[in-house]
Amino acid sequence: DVHLVATLMSLSRVIPEKNKEMARQVVRKVVEELLRKLSAPTQQAVTGALNRSSRRRNPRYNEIDWKTTVTKNLKNYQPDYKTIIPEIRIGYGRKRKAMKDIILCLDQSGSMGTSVIYSGIFGSVLASIPAVSTRMVVFDTAVVDLTDDLQDPVDLLFGVQLGGGTDIARALTYCQGVITRPQDTVLVTDLYEGGDSREMRKKFVSLVNSGVQLIVLPALNDDGAPSYDKGHAEFLASIGVPTFACTPDKFPDLMAAALSKQDIGMWVSQNVKSE
Repeated sequence: DVHLVATLMSLSRVIPEKNKEMARQVVRKVVEELLRKLSAPTQQAVTGALNRSSRRRNPRYNEIDWKTTVTKNLKNYQPDYKTIIPEIRIGYGRKRKAMKDIILCLDQSGSMGTSVIYSGIFGSVLASIPAVSTRMVVFDTAVVDLTDDLQDPVDLLFGVQLGGGTDIARALTYCQGVITRPQDTVLVTDLYEGGDSREMRKKFVSLVNSGVQLIVLPALNDDGAPSYDKGHAEFLASIGVPTFACTPDKFPDLMAAALSKQDIGMWVSQNVKSE
């Protein structure tokens, strides 16, 4: 299960060479099971949200979404002519190769093992969706960009070095440097700062003011209540950013809500049990 994978990841630097392949086989088996379970819901939720957000009124003829257009105009059915008058036409605008950018900025300290595993799985699934551009950044006191490993989640997980220390401010600085379309960017990160808390708060404010959809997720697992700094959570709430944990089965819907720019606070109140 994911706890065994987390243990193997934490021991990856000391596992004898002759046993590393066996460890990878165990990790791959768990990863493949999780991918089978989580891929379809994630792809459906994300692509559905992007399709809805790209939908526009009165499109050109070749851009019309006929099923939605007919549904919207059923009230305009004309019995005498046995037809529907399409008073409102719904369609899709021209789609860019990547409509949205997603950055998963993950704390790789040892206590976050299962969250990192689920995030790696979701990162790999998101990377397979052409309509979004996905980046994976992990940090402790240093920052490592593992985006190139998203194609193989096993390689990605073994690239994570679970350890100690947390410098969120430094990680946010890195992420801010690679964001090119803040209004079209969703950034998911953590909330337990072991470095410069004041700088972290400044970065959070700067990201929100630039238009980035910020999601602060101290845990992505089934393990229960997350551990995070309540003072920082109150500060984030004051700038409109809720702090909450999310179970893997809810994460696809959360990403769909974020990509379609829904009110995340409202989503949390409807989907996340309070402590």
